Amino acid sequence: MKNLRSILTICGLLMLSNSIIAQGLNNEVVKANMIVDWERAKLYTREYLDAMPEDGINFKPIPDLRSFAEQMLHMSQGTIGLISSGTGANPIYQGKVLEKADEFKNKAALTKVVMECYDYAIQSIRNMDASKMDSLIKRGNYETDQFGWLNKAFEHQTHHRAQTTIYLRLKGIKPPNEKLF
Repeated sequence: MKNLRSILTICGLLMLSNSIIAQGLNNEVVKANMIVDWERAKLYTREYLDAMPEDGINFKPIPDLRSFAEQMLHMSQGTIGLISSGTGANPIYQGKVLEKADEFKNKAALTKVVMECYDYAIQSIRNMDASKMDSLIKRGNYETDQFGWLNKAFEHQTHHRAQTTIYLRLKGIKPPNEKLF
C-alpha cells in the first residue's frame, strides 16, 4: 500500500510538472507570436503614416472628430498605458497627453513618436516574464490578466489605425493593403 501511494504521488507530481512546463512553453509561444504581430502592426501603421501627406496630418473629417495626428497619438498613448499594464514596463512619455501635444502634429514628429510607441510595446513584451501572463492586474475599474491587457492593447491600436482609413480616403489616397501575415 505504501509503495502504491508513493507511485501515485510521483505520477501526480510528474503530471503537475509536465502541465507547468507545457504552460510555460505555451506562454513563450504566445509571447513570440505577439512580438511578430506587433512588428507587423508597426510596419502597417508606418504605411498609413507614410501615405498621409504633410497637409493631411491635421485633417479632420468633421470638426468634432480627432485629426489624423490626434488619432495616431491617442492610439500611441493607449498602447503605452495598456502595454505597461500588461508587462509591468515603465511607461514612456509620462506626464504628456500625446493627443494634445502640438509638437507632435507634423509628419516627422508624429511618425517618430508613433514608431517609438510601437518599439516600446515590442521591447516591453520581449522583456516580460511570460510565465506571469495569467497574473491579474487591476487598472482603474478593470481587472484582467497580463495576457488580457496585451490583447486590449493590440485591439486598441488596430481600432484607431482603422479609423484613419477614412481620413486617407477623404484625401483621395488609397489606404495601405491589409497585412494579416
